[in-house]
Amino acid sequence: MPPLREPGAHPEAEFPQYAGAYRLEACLGSGGMGVVHLARSASGMQLAVKVVHAPYAADPEFRARFRQEVAAARRVSGAFTAPVVDADPEADRPWMATLYVPGPTLAEQVKRNGPMSPAALRRLTAGLAEALRDIHRAGVIHRDLKPSNVLLTDGGPKVIDFGISRPYDSDLRTETGKLIGSPPYMAPEQFQRPREVGPPVDVFALGAVIVHAATGRGPFDSDSPYIVAYQVVHDQPDLGGVPEELAPLVARCLAKDPADRPTPDEVMAALGPPSVRGRGVRTGAAAAGGGRGGGAGRAGRGAGRFGGEHACAGRAAGPPPVAAPGPAGRGGGGASAGGGCGGRGVCGVGRRGYGRYGGGPCRDGSGGGRA
Repeated sequence: MPPLREPGAHPEAEFPQYAGAYRLEACLGSGGMGVVHLARSASGMQLAVKVVHAPYAADPEFRARFRQEVAAARRVSGAFTAPVVDADPEADRPWMATLYVPGPTLAEQVKRNGPMSPAALRRLTAGLAEALRDIHRAGVIHRDLKPSNVLLTDGGPKVIDFGISRPYDSDLRTETGKLIGSPPYMAPEQFQRPREVGPPVDVFALGAVIVHAATGRGPFDSDSPYIVAYQVVHDQPDLGGVPEELAPLVARCLAKDPADRPTPDEVMAALGPPSVRGRGVRTGAAAAGGGRGGGAGRAGRGAGRFGGEHACAGRAAGPPPVAAPGPAGRGGGGASAGGGCGGRGVCGVGRRGYGRYGGGPCRDGSGGGRA
């Protein structure tokens, strides 16, 4: 396979033309560690290709983490994840290609249309629980489940971005004890015992994600990541606005003690059979709650504070294809490859620690958040 090729002495040389044999057709989005491009295989299959920024390609610790990300993503397969098609973590500029998934992120959906209806929330919860079950069965802990890492499709939600995931049997420990994740969706033990986390951290994140989908905010809400971290460890979650029938289950997911949280299978059992909870996750205005939690205006509160997602301001090779409208007539573009991209090409790409809170237009790989 040919190596990743650069376009030469071009002012935007940060954005390569190829990753392996795949021509990069458009920039979907950028984050602190890399850029996600729309690409196409020789057979015409659309791919989302994550290419690491050049400065991080020379960092041995980052390369080790990227190898782990690729390995974790390859171990996980199922209806609720985006499959890895190809990758080369040893390239001069490491890259990974996954199937391109059209559809908005949950973060975009809630920001655009407001909180989800109770029925849509039940379907979302069931789909995410099933995704976590498959991820955990593959021996992987995601560790960064959040609204911008959930793509909504007519067939159900898809969990993406295994940039900080960790196989159970991995020898690569949490980097020298650094905090890794997004504080509003991190479990208490991720702050207190980051080297000892297990699958229950993903269930805690599931509870926080459902609160966001139901209300437009997280269960622990502050402009400061440090205050959020304190709240996660010491305070009870704010479940105001969560439907009464879901609140007890969400509260169990958000238990401080990992042993008190349900497993993904137990979450699915609590929701009842598929005939009760329905199929898929509708996207568009029909999935909104229609007034609960203050609608889209409230959903915007905090939606961009902690995600750090932003549009790619580099090579403009044309817009990504527009997805077919969802059941409510509002679709959106999407992606995987380590970052969720919404209908306007917004994407979060594998940053770590509190660096996820910063971010702006990323033109040359030097901006968009700290390492």
